[in-house]
Amino acid sequence: MQGDSTAAREQLRQLVERIERLEEEKQAIAADIREVYAEAKALGFDTKVMRKVIAMRKKDPQEREEEEAMLALYLQALGMLPDVEQG
Repeated sequence: MQGDSTAAREQLRQLVERIERLEEEKQAIAADIREVYAEAKALGFDTKVMRKVIAMRKKDPQEREEEEAMLALYLQALGMLPDVEQG
């Protein structure tokens, strides 16, 4: 902290209070998100799959394609996908 000045203490107090307000907002938003997932579940949607879709949509298309290709390669190597015939 910048010495022991009153101004520095006031800045610190303001920063801490801003963080506290943001944390409260974050908790409220998280509760809202939980409510939407509960609504989706009540409507018959698979919320695990929805969470994966949302995570995928956050990624850029190239990153997502690379990840999907790697996943397919691993699944194929483990015998969980049929071998792709090269023609």
